[in-house]
Amino acid sequence: MSDRGKRLVLINPANGYRKGYLLRRESKQAPLGLGIVASLTPPGWSVKILDENFKEFRYREADLVGITAVTASVNRAYEIAAMYRSKGIPVVLGGIHASSLPDEALRYVDSVVIGEAEGSWARLLADFDNGSLQKTYTSALSNLKNTPPARHDLFHPGYFFASIQTSRGCPMDCEFCSVPSFNGHQYRLRDPESVVDEIASVPHSLLYFVDDNIIGYNKSAEDHAVAIFEGMIRRNLKKEWFAQASLNIIEKPELLKLARKSGCRMLLIGIEAENAEALKDSNKKVNLRLGVDNYKKAFRMIHRQGITVLGAFIYGMDSDTTEALNNRTRYMITSSVDVIQASVMTPLPGTRLFEKFKKENRLLCHDFPKDWQHFHFSDVVFDPALMTPKELAESTNRAYQKICSMQTLRRKFIRTWWNTRSLRSAVWAWNSNLNYRSVGLEKPSEYKYG
Repeated sequence: MSDRGKRLVLINPANGYRKGYLLRRESKQAPLGLGIVASLTPPGWSVKILDENFKEFRYREADLVGITAVTASVNRAYEIAAMYRSKGIPVVLGGIHASSLPDEALRYVDSVVIGEAEGSWARLLADFDNGSLQKTYTSALSNLKNTPPARHDLFHPGYFFASIQTSRGCPMDCEFCSVPSFNGHQYRLRDPESVVDEIASVPHSLLYFVDDNIIGYNKSAEDHAVAIFEGMIRRNLKKEWFAQASLNIIEKPELLKLARKSGCRMLLIGIEAENAEALKDSNKKVNLRLGVDNYKKAFRMIHRQGITVLGAFIYGMDSDTTEALNNRTRYMITSSVDVIQASVMTPLPGTRLFEKFKKENRLLCHDFPKDWQHFHFSDVVFDPALMTPKELAESTNRAYQKICSMQTLRRKFIRTWWNTRSLRSAVWAWNSNLNYRSVGLEKPSEYKYG
C-alpha cells in the first residue's frame, strides 16, 4: 500500500449509561494513550482523534481504526468497531480492558494490542501495509527513555487540564488495582527534561500528572520527581497542577515543599478507609505502615504547603458493614480531607479481586460485554461479604447525599481556606468537589443494585 493518503482514525469511546466525570468540562481527561499512539505513527499517515468525551461519534472515513477503552466504555468501543468492520475497515483495540480480556475483544475487533503500544505499534503498521495484520500484538514493557510526548495538538481544545505522564508502573499490590498487571510492578521513568519540554509546549496553565504516584517509592523515582519540579521552577513555567501520590509523601517534607514551589495545588491520596481492618482487606501496605492514626498529621503537613488533599475512599470492602460505611462517611465529612472521592468497590478484569470474586461466584453481572457498562465505580456489581448488594447500594446512595450536599461543600471550602491559608487552593478544592457532586448525584437509567 502506498503511504500517500493513508488515514488513521483513533477513537475514544464514552460510556453512555453513566457519564460520570464527563458531566463537567473541568473533570474530563484527555485520552493520553491515543495521543501517544499518534506520536508513534510515522509520517505519511493522516491521524485524527474522535473523542466522545465531547461529541458523540460520527463516522469518518479511515483505512485503519484504533480504539482505546476502559472496562466501563468497552461495550461502546465494540459498537463503534462494528460500524467500521461492516465496511471492511480493520479495527485495532488497545487499553487496559482488552489487554486483560483479549479473547473477548477479538470477537469484536480484528486485532488487539496487549499492554503498552510502544513496542508493537510500528510492527502492527508494517503488517497492515503488507496485508498481514495479526490477531494480537504483545511486547516487553517500554523503558520510556525514547518514548515521544503525546500529540496534544490532536486533542479536543475543550480540555481544561493538559494530561502529562512522567512514569509508569507501580510496585504496590493493591488487590483492587489493575495497574501492575498492565504497566508492571517496576517504576519506569521518562527523561525529566523531555517531560519539562512537553509541559512547556502545552498551552494549558493547568496540568494533571496521570502517574499512579508522582514521587514513587524509591530514590530514583524521588530524584526523577525533583528533576521535573526543579525544571518547572527554573524555566518559570507558571503551571498549576495536581497529581496522585501515596501517603509516603509526608516522609519527604523537602520534596513536598518543592512540589508546592513548582505549582502543586492538589494531591490525590488513596486513603481508601479510616480503619486498619478495611485497609488489610485491600492490601494497602503504605497506609498500614504509616498508620491511620497519622492521617491527621499527614493532612496537616500537606496543608502547610498550601496544597489540598483529595482523599479517595472505597465502599464495599469485605469487612464493611452498614455501620462501618456510616462511620466512613462521617469521617470523610468531619476530617480535614478537602475533596472527597467516594467509590464503590469495583472488581475490574485484570485484578486479583476480579479473579477472587469470580472464583467465589460473587459477581452479579453476567451479561457481558453489555454489563461492563456497570463497572463504573458507582454501581454495585458484586455480592458483599457482610451485607446484601441492596444494602451496599442504599448505604452508598445515602452517603452521596450527605457528602455531596452543598452544606458539606461549603464547610469544606471554608475549612480548606483556613487550613491552607490559600484562597486559590480552596477554589481548586471547591471545583473538584463540584465534579464529584455531579458524579455522586447522577441518576442513570434503572439498574437493579445501583
